[in-house]
Amino acid sequence: MAIAAALMLAGCGGGAQIDTGNGKAVALTKEQTRKTLPDGGAMTGWKASTRPASVKMNKLYRSAACPIKGNAGCENSRFYGTSAFRRDDSAAIATFLIVAYDSEQSAREGYDVLWNYYGKRTGQRARTFSLGPIGEKRDARIGHSGFHGEPGTITQVRVGTTLLWTMTTSTDKDKNAVTEEARDLTLVLAKRARQAQNGDTPSATL
Repeated sequence: MAIAAALMLAGCGGGAQIDTGNGKAVALTKEQTRKTLPDGGAMTGWKASTRPASVKMNKLYRSAACPIKGNAGCENSRFYGTSAFRRDDSAAIATFLIVAYDSEQSAREGYDVLWNYYGKRTGQRARTFSLGPIGEKRDARIGHSGFHGEPGTITQVRVGTTLLWTMTTSTDKDKNAVTEEARDLTLVLAKRARQAQNGDTPSATL
């Protein structure tokens, strides 16, 4: 679903409270949502397969971002964005997703609903792994993503008014290396979301 959503969009034009000066995380604009997504400059050693893009939430994109009965989890969401990359050695693919909400409360309410869906994307035998202190809430799982047992990961993080996902597939059988790479990618996305909500231009890189 994530790759399909990325292609569809391409065809269209630590835990602490974010300091925005008023003690509240801000809702992102469409442009801020796009800039939050890592671009080629942020992804050293990777090649873009889908450039960062964001769209205003409507029925179509709610179905892509929240493919649950009634599009649960997308209530009060404003924008949806994605970008995707392939590592230079072709050993891994990374997909980033963001849903930007109108408030922290809306993002908080959508978190568990959506993790109940996204957390199953790595299969029944997937196991959890630690991301460390990234965002206000975070989850991560590693399982199998290919026909030959290749590992795949998915992480979900809440940063202020946004929910963020990083999905990877890899030919590397070293699961410790795969989870470490997933942490690094997740941290970059989370830092960029925090920078955007602080009113700064996202600049975090790998």
